Amino acid sequence: MIPLKKKEMEIKETTFKVIVKTNAGESKLVCYDAGKQAYKIELNAKPIEGEANKELIKFLSRLLKKQVRIVSGLRNRQKKIVLL
Repeated sequence: MIPLKKKEMEIKETTFKVIVKTNAGESKLVCYDAGKQAYKIELNAKPIEGEANKELIKFLSRLLKKQVRIVSGLRNRQKKIVLL
């Protein structure tokens, strides 16, 4: 895993994978897992009735200053994201 510093927290791909950990203290981008080729993200939301998915979309939209959509993994920890 590659830890990310504040100035390195830029995702440059238009389609990328994330691994989500829910019920965290705050929503944050933790690191990039080179083995799984996915960004690890902690979310301050519960995985109930899509709350974590909504928080993920909101978090990534703020971080990247672009609209995002989950294209696969709505019920999994591993998700595929596309920038719109």
